[in-house]
Amino acid sequence: MTILPINPAENASPEALVAFLRQCREAARSDGQARLVSISLTVGALDPLAVLEAIFEPGELHFYAERPNIQTTIAGAEAVLTHEASGPERFDSVRRFVDDVLARTIAVGDVDAPFGGPHFFGAFTFLDDVEPGEAFPSARVFVPRWQVARAGDVTTAVANLLVAPDADLATLAERIWRAHGKFKHFDYGAKPAASERPHGSFKTVEVGDFKKAVEGGLDAIAGGLVKKIVLARAQDMQADVALHPLRLLNGLRERFPGCYSFSVANGRGQSFIGASPERLVRVSKGVLETEALAGSTRRGASASEDAALGAALLESEKDLREHRHVLDSILRRLEPLGLAPRFPAAPGLRKLANVQHLHTPVTAVMPPGIHLLDALARLHPTPAVGGSPRTAAVSRIPALEGFSRGLYAGAIGWLNARGGGEFLVGIRSALVDGNTARVYAGAGIVDGSDPGREYAETELKFHAMRDALLG
Repeated sequence: MTILPINPAENASPEALVAFLRQCREAARSDGQARLVSISLTVGALDPLAVLEAIFEPGELHFYAERPNIQTTIAGAEAVLTHEASGPERFDSVRRFVDDVLARTIAVGDVDAPFGGPHFFGAFTFLDDVEPGEAFPSARVFVPRWQVARAGDVTTAVANLLVAPDADLATLAERIWRAHGKFKHFDYGAKPAASERPHGSFKTVEVGDFKKAVEGGLDAIAGGLVKKIVLARAQDMQADVALHPLRLLNGLRERFPGCYSFSVANGRGQSFIGASPERLVRVSKGVLETEALAGSTRRGASASEDAALGAALLESEKDLREHRHVLDSILRRLEPLGLAPRFPAAPGLRKLANVQHLHTPVTAVMPPGIHLLDALARLHPTPAVGGSPRTAAVSRIPALEGFSRGLYAGAIGWLNARGGGEFLVGIRSALVDGNTARVYAGAGIVDGSDPGREYAETELKFHAMRDALLG
């Protein structure tokens, strides 16, 4: 990526903008290849979700991710560049696309600000391949036309555009100038009244037969085919009015501030939203972070009951075994990349609004030449959402569950131009399509699992999701 020493804020005039774009067009003409031009500016405080909701268009791609409790949020929409891939090589295909785009990128402005510069928003389904007609391809990454992100007290707006060798500079300049003015003095527009219920009422329809699936999973374990298999339930929540995914998402982010709230839209009116407790992988300043999150119990009604439930979870042989399957798999899969992971000797507790999990954080220094997508390809899907051994478990899941997971338990996140980025696991989630929200919840099945108990665990997760979605 080429970073030019131009300050858009100090050269903020249509004439200066056209002169800059003329330089970019000359670069494109030099080799006949269009340039991605990325302009970053720090702006006044904005709520990225409110911005996205104010200009939401069902026919456009969008991406949103937030950790409310640490005040980081990023949103973007309207693709300038898009790449899709499928099969076992989909992560390599996306990496080649990212590298190729960055080799032809010109960036100016507050590129070094938090979330400055171009970002690539990506979503990878649970399986390497999906059936025709599904809501999302097995891999899609896009560069947004606009992006707004907040890190603490700093808000950064990024405009991205493609400058071709024959680009109409006046039209491009006008578009950027208009966007610059919009984000400098953003008007959120009218808000719905606090008492308004935008979704009407719901009825719920179960998809598949979860208890039968668990029995099939236990048979595979008893036969020595797998050690662990993660099985999910799906429920269709059908409303009497069309659902707005971002308003539903707002309920999730307020209810689960310790989780990643997210939304990914496919540009055809369908959005995948959720509040995931699980980070898949993060890379920042050359350090990789991931985690093992498996083994769970409910929260208590009182402090003493909550502490007793947590203590019992920390001593549960079944849950500790399930957790160790996940941790061991993470360590095995990172080893070929030359990483030396560090982690605590024993798991701790991760307490959420409705459930508490066994949790082990894992960190490692990234060796030279290893990309975040290399680690992502090794880690996804983890045994926390697939099973162990991975290939044997994952291959059995579709037939046992009886529905397509799509992005459920998939990898959702972003990459920046500096080699950093973050991907979460798409659990505690829903696919919003018109007046239907398909909600997902899963449980890890190991030797000793009881179908009734696993059903109760998914009910606990469903209950929390339904409460959040219903507002």
